[in-house]
Amino acid sequence: MSAGSAAGAASGAASVIRVGTRGSALALAQTKAVAAKIAAASGSTVEIVTITTHGDTSTDSLAALGGTGVFASALREALLADECDLIVHSLKDLPTAPHPGLRIGAVPKRADARDALCARDGLTLETLPEGARVGTGSPRRVAQLRAARPDLVVVDIRGNVDTRLGRVADGDLDAVILAAAGLGRLGRLDAVTELLDINDWPTAPGQGALAVEVRDGRLERHLESGLRSVEHTTTRASVSAERLVLAGLEAGCSAPIAASAIVDSDMLFLTATVYSPDGTAKITSSHAATPDSHSSAHLAESADDVAGRVVAELLGNGAAELAPLQGTKGT
Repeated sequence: MSAGSAAGAASGAASVIRVGTRGSALALAQTKAVAAKIAAASGSTVEIVTITTHGDTSTDSLAALGGTGVFASALREALLADECDLIVHSLKDLPTAPHPGLRIGAVPKRADARDALCARDGLTLETLPEGARVGTGSPRRVAQLRAARPDLVVVDIRGNVDTRLGRVADGDLDAVILAAAGLGRLGRLDAVTELLDINDWPTAPGQGALAVEVRDGRLERHLESGLRSVEHTTTRASVSAERLVLAGLEAGCSAPIAASAIVDSDMLFLTATVYSPDGTAKITSSHAATPDSHSSAHLAESADDVAGRVVAELLGNGAAELAPLQGTKGT
């Protein structure tokens, strides 16, 4: 446990907010940024509580480990055991099903949701030579790579950002694909040789966003004020729509799915794509909703509405036969 913001201590506040996080460099960087804002708004001292998860110590594939929840479970256990007051997740690592006794207390403003190619010699996806070795642990990225460049060799990889970039620097791989948001939070955007256009290369539901999870029930005033300071209403609506697609399709961690939502003016737009694992086929659905206002309640209603229509169309067009999905209700 290491001391966080000095702002609360300087103000003489007696309250302390304990913030739980994974111990990776990326998790710590994004957690400390959120914690600093919460400390400034609440007048509290913030302490960072580092929690090791099984996903951090295992070298097995994400699918073999049991999916995205492998990163969240230890954090949630610590929160429920009152070892911390809140936890910070990468939202794409958070299971879509609510966890008993917990709720998402805040969703901060989303960072860049795009994928980034980090290749040797400044190469782009188009200029990578035939047979180039590209590393990723994401079934979605595998499908997209095989669709765009079937001549490439896709290599399944695990490890933190530095480990993955190191494999390119060492010559073991010609390129890796990583989330631009994570590279930005670590100050490693210099490694990017191409940012992939989200219209042509949509990304994972929730990519680029964070979630602050807390225990159910009434929170102390200083914690509530801290959460309000980092909440971004339109980001919550966008990522909720994306994650509702995952939930509606009943998609596991091996399903290659992309979803992108934005709130633009008076509309909430959502597009989702289901790929075949080999990248040879895909099904896409796009719908929009018009919230009565940008209030949290109206945006949530619109997210639920638009996601329901997208899921129904995807399943109705055969998405469950294309990829490993459990959802079956089509139009």
